[in-house]
Amino acid sequence: MGESQYTKVGVDVRKKGIEVFKSSIQSLYPKAFCVIKQDPDFPQYALVSHADSAGSKPVQSYLNFKETKDINSFKGIAQDVVAMNLDDIVCVGARPISFVDCVSINKSRVPKENFLRVLNSEIVELREVLRANGLTLPFDGGETADVPDQIATLDVSGFMQGRVELSKIITGERILPGNKIIGIRSGGRIRYEKELNSGIMCNGITLARHSLMSGDYGKKYPETLGSGTSGYFGRFKVTDRIDELGMTVGEAMCSPTRVFAPIAFKILDRFGPSITGLIHNTGGGQTKCLSLGGGVRYVKRDIPQPDPIFLLIKKESNESWKDMFQDYNMGVGFEIVLKAEVVDQVLSVIEGFGVEGKVMGEIEASPSGNQVLIESSFGKFAYGDL
Repeated sequence: MGESQYTKVGVDVRKKGIEVFKSSIQSLYPKAFCVIKQDPDFPQYALVSHADSAGSKPVQSYLNFKETKDINSFKGIAQDVVAMNLDDIVCVGARPISFVDCVSINKSRVPKENFLRVLNSEIVELREVLRANGLTLPFDGGETADVPDQIATLDVSGFMQGRVELSKIITGERILPGNKIIGIRSGGRIRYEKELNSGIMCNGITLARHSLMSGDYGKKYPETLGSGTSGYFGRFKVTDRIDELGMTVGEAMCSPTRVFAPIAFKILDRFGPSITGLIHNTGGGQTKCLSLGGGVRYVKRDIPQPDPIFLLIKKESNESWKDMFQDYNMGVGFEIVLKAEVVDQVLSVIEGFGVEGKVMGEIEASPSGNQVLIESSFGKFAYGDL
């Protein structure tokens, strides 16, 4: 198979190079979703730290802003950063004890004060939503840096620390053949959301931008393109509305990443001992689970139909289906690996939030390293140590 379209626009979905840090990082449970450290002050607890960003979504938000002149084009970035951090630490059962953000901005292009007002307003609103759903998010400020020599538009990232009882950690070590895999949809609208979500989350935005946005934007806003990268080769304006999406193309690409934490914690509170794995399908998409557990094959034979945004990206980018499932969550933002006997009860909890949950596969033994097997209407694809 040839080079993926995502690679051609300058992004390495496999993140080659990060393996150099492996020997420097020690985790209590190496097969867990996140690095876990002993809490030095409370022996019965572990600490979990995570840092992540909104990826290149802020660049698309900037493009939307320049075209519409609406400062609310930047709304959604705060939720992206919170979700990308919170939903990762949730995967080991940790609750947040601290969150800080970091805004790097070129104020000659982005109206800094107005942008920060939008960001703060969204954080306040999101904290209230989470509190109403049983989750406290401590916000401890952060850093705002004016870095015009380094940032052409803006970048927003965050750092979160969580704590979990040692006896309740989701280590991945209990994932066994016969466990079922439930997928939770990333698109649509659920109980605690105000607007329809396209489902795209924060990964694959660079390919989406390049393949969907009109080539004219590269000339009009060259600051949205990095040096040495290909230009936009799409046919859409940010304000083009597509019926299948239920929104404009610009809005679809900037739909905020769904926060799955309230659903995950309600399930953990009720069925914790029966939950063997939690996966936030960010970088790596449907193959994100490869790093969780050991000697297991994730067999996904009944993945829900992808949301329209993914079908549009596939059509316009000409990315292969195999790479699409690795570039994007493809409509399933969060997965739960669990014992078969609690499947119906867990599905009932998920449906109570107004979002689709579906048994989409099961765990098999793997003779070598971890593997993922996807059997879909678009083909059969294998990933991992095969």
